Amino acid sequence: MKKKLLSILLICTLIVSVLGGCGTKSDNKDGGNDKTEPTKAPVESGDDKPEYAEITVEIFDRGTDGGKTDPANNFYTDWIKEKVKEELNIGVTFVPVSRWEETEQLNNLMAANTAPDVCLTYSGDLIANYRDLGGLADLAPYIDSHLPDLKAFLGPDPAVPGHDLIYRNMDTETGAVYSIPARRMNVAQIGTFIRKDWLDKLGLPLPTTTEEFYEALVAFKEQDPGGVGKDKVVPFTMTSDIRWRAATLIESFIDPNLSDKDRWINTVVDRYYLLPGYKEGVRFLNKMYNEGLIDNQFALYKDDTDSDNLIKMGVAGAFIHNWDQPYRETPGLLKDLQENVPEAEIVSIDPFQNANGVTEKSLYDVAGVNFFVPASSKNVEAALRYINWLSKFENRYFLQIGEEGVTHEMVDGIPKIIAAEGEKIMNSQQNIDYTIMINGLDVGDEEKNAKALAFSYPVEPDLIVKAYEDATRNGRSAIVIPVILSAAGPYTQTLIDKGNELMAKSVTAAPEDFDKVWDAGIEEWLASGAQEIIDERAAKYEEYEASLNN
Repeated sequence: MKKKLLSILLICTLIVSVLGGCGTKSDNKDGGNDKTEPTKAPVESGDDKPEYAEITVEIFDRGTDGGKTDPANNFYTDWIKEKVKEELNIGVTFVPVSRWEETEQLNNLMAANTAPDVCLTYSGDLIANYRDLGGLADLAPYIDSHLPDLKAFLGPDPAVPGHDLIYRNMDTETGAVYSIPARRMNVAQIGTFIRKDWLDKLGLPLPTTTEEFYEALVAFKEQDPGGVGKDKVVPFTMTSDIRWRAATLIESFIDPNLSDKDRWINTVVDRYYLLPGYKEGVRFLNKMYNEGLIDNQFALYKDDTDSDNLIKMGVAGAFIHNWDQPYRETPGLLKDLQENVPEAEIVSIDPFQNANGVTEKSLYDVAGVNFFVPASSKNVEAALRYINWLSKFENRYFLQIGEEGVTHEMVDGIPKIIAAEGEKIMNSQQNIDYTIMINGLDVGDEEKNAKALAFSYPVEPDLIVKAYEDATRNGRSAIVIPVILSAAGPYTQTLIDKGNELMAKSVTAAPEDFDKVWDAGIEEWLASGAQEIIDERAAKYEEYEASLNN
């Protein structure tokens, strides 16, 4: 018990040190771009319950592996539908969109004018494209009248002092707001994980350098510490989304002395391919692949399913993913692994040092997923009333922790998540796909929030503390430049697809062909829209710098 208490106290300190304090709330505004006349919000009638309306709401479909339920038809969707019908007189229908094919499916829905009334995406460039095409409703006139609870919850924007987070995406020239970001409760982004029980069998310590990590993978391959068969061992597993599933390793090769200006200008659709040193990180992956340290089928994995199964079966030795991925109730990587291999241990490590000897890694922006209402929606008011209802503490809190004794138990006034089965299992951590305005647990008190993080997983708190500490140590804060960008929108999906192809071909190339393959791929990537995006970002940054001097 003393050990658990120490873990909780430590994570409280970590969160405070990473997030820092928040400023005084302000009603000032910032952000967006306008192609249509701003919509005027209608005056509410004052009736307790408005006329009945129906809305559709996008929900991420993460598959049904690991016991997950139908994302559009389960215990939590039924709870939402019943409460919203009773309290708002709104009928809700959920529309599943694949988390792994989000951009393509959302593009198709928007093009056909059949997109849900409430949509969400992590891609700011995608939203910019819809905005510039006139495809989004202006939410600005509704913020004070229809979204007071959301505005209060999001609070001040720590990246843009003097402004509220609800206005992060507002057009400073027109005042239009076409999308609103969620609030991240913690900014840890990505982690590196390894089978500690395999290391123990080999008498190896947890890796603290890139070379030690590499040597551990070689030992896994040559000595098969899990006894799964040398022909079955997968020292390192990833998917075709290499820039994410190998992020901590590759990004450690980026020049640590690169200015924020150059880093921001040359980051294209959230890809760092053009940053000095990134190529060498991919070259290191190429070396690993050609030595048999990476699953040779990775390029065929379009989502996490196959990679997850390798981890759960006990044949994979290491991987990189979300900072808390192995400890989440779903996909249940550690839980399912230990059902197959009871003595198995997955722990977080922080080995990848940059040229300055620092294990620097990216942190999230406090602004998370963006949600919006398409211009084709016939129920803008109802959609926003629904979002505001979700923002009320009592509603999002239940969705995040579920029923006591089923999905959580109370320990000293703090909810501790317990593994659930059957209809009440949560398809995503803390049901983030339903509570779209928040990413991370909020129990209504800052001090309790920090303590609750260690309790918000069905594993020992020590594992969460270490993973959070490793993911935030030497963290690089997100660079936020308050300008309006448009160039990336039409190219987003093309650049994502070509980028994945570039990475896969480069990693699997013969070592002597690596430079040729990478350089040709980058040239094609630039010609496919990346150069146009860079030019716009450079010009916008110059405008931003000039505004600071006025």
